[in-house]
Amino acid sequence: MLMPRKPPKGFRKPHHPDRHGASKGGNRVVFGEFGIQALEPAYVTNRQIESARIAMTRHIKRGGKVWITIFPDQALTKKPAETRMGSGKGSTEWWVSNVKPGRILFEMSFPNEQIAREAMRRA
Repeated sequence: MLMPRKPPKGFRKPHHPDRHGASKGGNRVVFGEFGIQALEPAYVTNRQIESARIAMTRHIKRGGKVWITIFPDQALTKKPAETRMGSGKGSTEWWVSNVKPGRILFEMSFPNEQIAREAMRRA
């Protein structure tokens, strides 16, 4: 699973990041020939990234390469169920990547365009 190695000593739990507006950078295919682009703002969790990577690599088998261009570096917290209000912010529950519209999520290079499209569709 993708997640930061270890939070720094004075790690502060962040507020929820802003998902409004278009992506400032990372909106062009740089490494490969094909890419998956976000159309809506969303949080993409580390499990979603990993399952998409597995789906793509299993479909193309050999002869292609997949690049993941996002990293889940934002911590989202959650308090336990049936807990009284107060007593601080909850513990880190997920690591997410804050994705804005236009951001390239995955890139792929593969000789056959049809197989590459199908692999991207499965992801």
